Amino acid sequence: MEFVKNAKKDNVCHDCGKEIIVKDENIENGVLLSYNDSGEVINILKCNECYAKDASLKNFRKCEVYSRVVGYIRPVHQWHEGKKQEYNERKEFIASDSQSCSC
Repeated sequence: MEFVKNAKKDNVCHDCGKEIIVKDENIENGVLLSYNDSGEVINILKCNECYAKDASLKNFRKCEVYSRVVGYIRPVHQWHEGKKQEYNERKEFIASDSQSCSC
């Protein structure tokens, strides 16, 4: 059962982490979910309890954060270490209604 061996997190439930028992071609206490993500096939295992609660797949890939640097919008993970450090040191300011310009 090659596709189960390739499932992320080595035969544990994607949601709760419970061990999924796989013997030969059979999954004893879970379900295999296979997704096509822009050409990449992603195989995920869920235990029966988690699958009964929610059959959909969430949080299966890392969120990609974009930010603007010198006029270009690029994924933060592609930046060099200096820019990544600068990004981590940035402070976010949120203007409240009382600070709004009354122009």
